[in-house]
Amino acid sequence: MPALHPAGKIRAGATTRFRRGDVHENPQNAIRPPRIAQCGSFVNASSGCLADAPALLRTVSRLLSMTAPTPASDSVAITQPASRRGRWLLTILALLVAGGLWWRLGDVGHAQKGPGGMGRGEQGPQPVTAAVAKAQPLPVWFTALGTVTPRSLVNVMPRVAGLLQSVDYKQGRMVRAGQLLAQIDPRPFQIAVEQAQAQVEQTAAQLAGAQRDLVRYETLLGQDSIAAQQVSDQRATVAQLKATLDANKAALNNAKLQLSWTRITAPVAGLAGLRPVDAGNMVSTNGAIGAAGSTPTSTSTSTTGATPVAVIAQVQPIDVAFSLPQQQLQPVLDALRAGRRPLVQAWDSTRSHELAAGTLYAADNRIDASTGTLMLRAEFANRGLELYPNQFVDVRVLLRTVAGAVVVPTPAVAVGAPGTYVYVIGAAGKVALRRVSTGATDAGLTQITAGLNPGEQVVTDGLDRLHDGAVVHVVPSRAASAATPRAAAGASGARGAGGAHRP
Repeated sequence: MPALHPAGKIRAGATTRFRRGDVHENPQNAIRPPRIAQCGSFVNASSGCLADAPALLRTVSRLLSMTAPTPASDSVAITQPASRRGRWLLTILALLVAGGLWWRLGDVGHAQKGPGGMGRGEQGPQPVTAAVAKAQPLPVWFTALGTVTPRSLVNVMPRVAGLLQSVDYKQGRMVRAGQLLAQIDPRPFQIAVEQAQAQVEQTAAQLAGAQRDLVRYETLLGQDSIAAQQVSDQRATVAQLKATLDANKAALNNAKLQLSWTRITAPVAGLAGLRPVDAGNMVSTNGAIGAAGSTPTSTSTSTTGATPVAVIAQVQPIDVAFSLPQQQLQPVLDALRAGRRPLVQAWDSTRSHELAAGTLYAADNRIDASTGTLMLRAEFANRGLELYPNQFVDVRVLLRTVAGAVVVPTPAVAVGAPGTYVYVIGAAGKVALRRVSTGATDAGLTQITAGLNPGEQVVTDGLDRLHDGAVVHVVPSRAASAATPRAAAGASGARGAGGAHRP
């Protein structure tokens, strides 16, 4: 039987010729490259087609050899454009086959490793850190976002109008109750006191004379030497002067009170804010402020809009206001009704530093219908001024403590396709994937409610490099971090023998 041309269309030695237009007009007459059966191993690692890799390589080599130019044959006359196009098609096909083979080899090498595991070329245990599961008390906390609020916020207003002579407190410093904050010019009020005092003395003198006359008139009336009407009039005069004296004494007391109000003192102890008004200004009870020698201009008709002389925030003790959802309220409300004050901690916004510890002491009388939360207040001594008014803090409320809880470091617990699990280190350093159930967390520890016993050793770092049945050796945390790059480098070298690794 005569040998066939590699294209499978023309026998060797045949004298068949083609016209110039045969290639384009009759595509079936064109020389076609051999068809290569598709290999399922490019898609499915279980097909076993990778064993045909040598045959595929030979096919690629044969295709590449077909692209080289050959001497013109008298038996075959093909136009130059068609020949050039055929060579291009063969070259592209060869490259596609080679690329698919390269991709498949890398895919199989990756499949042999498995998820998070070691490849066949990787030898030796993986370096990991580990911890032992322990049974210990574990506190259960509720967390919320809170705002620091002063126990009281006092706007110290002037109670009399006048020239502000001095401001006697330091801004941003603590002040004592009764401490002098500012002084208003007392001279006009001192004069008013003296005038009131004189009125009292004058009225007292008049009353004394009227009383003496009344005694004399009553004596004369007993002797029937004076008319009864005159005695009656004198008695009315005495009563009138007594009332006038009482009114003058009240006016004197009022003048003294006005004078005392020129000394503005702190009504409560607390932290003074920045100075809202300077010495030399005219101040008024309705918020009027103006320069000395000018008529004060009213800024408000009520004390609500008046300018205070000082603002004092009571910060020792200080409160933190926060809210909890109604689903978490029952244990808190039960504790308050029983007279207990649950422990409350205030942490900074990074949750890395505890600012202060206090107690829960009050709850609002209604739940906010728009948010479904209840406002609560906790009290903090704040002796070192750790908490500042209007500061945002993370609040933790201690509800209860679980006795004998099985706990592991939180990094030891992973969540993935198997569910929630840990790697338990067994005999000879072999790990087993163990599904677990978790509970409360606190201070980097997670409670394991099912699936783990106290005393069992679990992997805490390097879980991403492990699989069920992998062999590990436990190293200190720093050593494990340093060993990880070396292990990754070894894995890359092992993969180099079998092909490129695809993540």
